[in-house]
Amino acid sequence: MTKILLNIESKSLLNSLCERLQFENYTTLSLSDLSQAQRVAEMESASVAIVDENSDITTLPLPTIIIAKSPNIDSAIEALRHGAMDYLSLPIDMNRLLETLRSLESNTSTAQPRTTQRHHSRRTNCATQPIIGNSKAIDNVRSMIERVAPSNARVLILGENGTGKELVARWLHVKSSRSEAPFVEVNCAAIPAELIESELFGHEKGSFTSAIKQRKGKFELADGGTLFLDEIGDMALSAQAKVLRALQENKITRVGGDKDISVDVRVVAATNKNIRHEIELGNFREDLYHRLSVIEIHVPPLRERQGDISLLVEHFINEICQQHDIKHKVIESDAMELLSNYPWTGNIRELHNVVERLIILSDEQITVDAVRRYYHT
Repeated sequence: MTKILLNIESKSLLNSLCERLQFENYTTLSLSDLSQAQRVAEMESASVAIVDENSDITTLPLPTIIIAKSPNIDSAIEALRHGAMDYLSLPIDMNRLLETLRSLESNTSTAQPRTTQRHHSRRTNCATQPIIGNSKAIDNVRSMIERVAPSNARVLILGENGTGKELVARWLHVKSSRSEAPFVEVNCAAIPAELIESELFGHEKGSFTSAIKQRKGKFELADGGTLFLDEIGDMALSAQAKVLRALQENKITRVGGDKDISVDVRVVAATNKNIRHEIELGNFREDLYHRLSVIEIHVPPLRERQGDISLLVEHFINEICQQHDIKHKVIESDAMELLSNYPWTGNIRELHNVVERLIILSDEQITVDAVRRYYHT
């Protein structure tokens, strides 16, 4: 397993990098002082270092990747001249960083089987956001993803609105052997009941008034990959019956057609509803529930992982400032404590919106007064 030394001044950037790299199965070691690097590299058998642009890399005894806040051609050339293997600017292109690390591994592990190299490449070529947090609740989610993703088992993701169920689904795909194939998402709650079958299974030309040409459905488009059925609890009963058949037989029939079409799809579903209660009410088929819930992953609400709120806030500040091209803003400790104690009924989605509002409307610092002014219950 590749070990990476990190010397990054920005705590939010450091936490974000560590989260993502650890999720990609790398071991990370954070250093407060580069003078420790040689000793740590020797003791820990580290393979590469990731450091800030002002670091003196001439003393480092291992390959180095530089992260630059204010990149320019001269500094990039100078860094490469002194032995840096790559020079990245903010916001970090994670695809490029992971590809550089993969390249390093392939150069230093020529005995690695080709199939393993291809598998690793599939897993790192992604732009999926990291799952932020170090609470026990979120560690359990990450652990479940690691265990379940390599299989083809169907997964039902349960959790309140805004907890990150889609992100869990994406990581199940990224960490699977299907990661090079499509990840296709369907929001079952956003599609009218009369259109859901056409959306899922496609239709033949002339099968209904507006069917002016043949159209493939999401099952066909996801062939070989993962189909994510979000808000499955809102799916019409008529469509549920056809989804059940597709899961049982790995075949679908387009609306207006009579030909069976074989599909190879891993189905991951999610809902914010109590499915067992929906079954009792007659709104959801019990046999479909058992087909979908081979594995269940419960994504915790934010109120059950309050210790992660500060990490999420720092991550969002860094991300949003880069997106809006705004100078990085610091949040006062009292303001952070206030945010950590709010109920967050909208979970991570609500927290993200509030942080974005604070960044846009606050001055150089995010203060307690700003939080009280711009947080809306």
